[in-house]
Amino acid sequence: MSSKSEDLVNEAKRKAAFEAIDAQVTSESKVIGIGSGSTVVFCVERLAHRVKTENLSIKACIPTSFQARQLIVEAGLPLAELNAHPTIDVAFDGADECDAELNCIKGGGACQLQEKLVASCATKFVIVADYRKDSKVLGTQWKQGVPLEVVPMAYVPILAKLKALGGKPTLRMAVRKAGPVVTDNGNFVIDADFGQISDPVALEKKLIAIPGIVETGLFCHMAKYAYFGLENGEVKHLKL
Repeated sequence: MSSKSEDLVNEAKRKAAFEAIDAQVTSESKVIGIGSGSTVVFCVERLAHRVKTENLSIKACIPTSFQARQLIVEAGLPLAELNAHPTIDVAFDGADECDAELNCIKGGGACQLQEKLVASCATKFVIVADYRKDSKVLGTQWKQGVPLEVVPMAYVPILAKLKALGGKPTLRMAVRKAGPVVTDNGNFVIDADFGQISDPVALEKKLIAIPGIVETGLFCHMAKYAYFGLENGEVKHLKL
């Protein structure tokens, strides 16, 4: 990606994040879920600004990863754990791809288990992303496959079962480290390519039924809102 293209994408992320935080965080929002990834950086930036300038009374921010935890701490926001605040007023997270019904593929950053836990506890789950992540059908733009968090002792039989389902699975390998990617939970990640996914709900059921798959990167019927920063500087809103 050229520097000009990168600047355009970052500006789209920033505008989507700022608009999402402004629209979805109110004086009644006390517990906020903070997702992972590059777009969430702008969400935290905007949230911290609003807390300082508007005296918002945020009780707790619940992270989905070590990265999210760092963002919360560095922004001076109140860090807390999900067990202490199991009901989240609103959670913000990015997506690798989002379809017309706001079903998502997530987990490119290997945080899908904690991301799904936080999203499942949120009264409102909000997707914030740039225009590259907006698709009618999952698997159209995101070609790396569905990220699956798996138990290390069973990754070989899981690979075989995924192939039997028609997928093209690969064990995700680490960069600048020998061996596979290890999640914050000590598990491996398999990326399984199923091409375009016309029925993500049905695929999700098949995948989660495989013993050893801890969680999938298919987030079906979870998001209620999505904000996509566009190339022209506008923000596209979707609501279910």
